[in-house]
Order: sequence, then structure tokens, then C-alpha cells
Amino acid sequence: MTTDGFVTCLWFDGRAEEAAEFYVSVFKNSSVGRVSRYTEAGPGETGSVLTVEFTANGQRFIALNGGPQFTFNEAVSFQILCADQEEIDYYWTKLTENGGEPGPCGWLKDRYGVSWQVVYDRLSEMIHDPDREKVDRATKAMMAMGKLDVAALDRAYAGE
Repeated sequence: MTTDGFVTCLWFDGRAEEAAEFYVSVFKNSSVGRVSRYTEAGPGETGSVLTVEFTANGQRFIALNGGPQFTFNEAVSFQILCADQEEIDYYWTKLTENGGEPGPCGWLKDRYGVSWQVVYDRLSEMIHDPDREKVDRATKAMMAMGKLDVAALDRAYAGE
């Protein structure tokens, strides 16, 4: 491989540039890079955006205006590990505004249909604890939530 890591390509129907600008506005350590446009060779309208390179939270992406043939679904999602309720609230609000959809257990879809998991970073520790009772309590609490509630997860895990 010629570079470290991977570049994730996200397929849009005419909204690649808009989506890239949105993600850059939501995440720190983000920027829009090169934009390529369709030429007379097609298949898109000459001069319209073909791809937008962008970085969101240090992760490299390419947004592609590929057309209506493919859409996003929950089979692929991006996890955002959050240190506290303030971070969870921020990302949940930003990603569900203007047409996004809240889902269960910390999952949501943004306005473009991309699935995200807005996760308390201690949740992995909680569900991998050797104490099965703690795991069961934390899991049961999480399964009843839409947006994750850090205090409720901590209380369930502790048995309070």
C-alpha cells in the first residue's frame, strides 16, 4: 500500500460537496481538500462536482457524486467515541439536525442517510467486564436508550 490507513469513499447523489462541508463543520481536525469535476467525458454534467476529498476528525474521505443507484444503510456505520454527555449531546444534535433520524442504542442517521454510533467511550469496558451482572445491567440500560445517557449507564453498571 502506498499510504497508511484507508480512505473511505461515500457515494452521494449530487450532494457530495454539501455533505463534505457539513462533516467538516461538525468534527474538529477537519478540512476540505481537492474537488474534481466531471468533464465532457461524463457521465455527469460537465463542470458538476465528481469528487470532494475531505478529512473529518483526522479520517480521510472522498465524497463521490455517483448518482441515485446506491444509498446508505445501517450495514456500515461510523462510531464516535465520546468522553462525556456533553460530547454525546453535541454529536447527536449536530448529526440529527435538518433531517437526520435518531435511532436505538446510540445509533442515528444523518441528513444524508449515513449511519453513526454516538457511543460513550466507557461502554466497551462495561460490556467486556468479567462480571456478567455488570455487563447485563449496562447492556439492558443501553438497549432501552436512543441517545445514550452517560449517568444512567454508569448507574446501571455500578448496580445503583
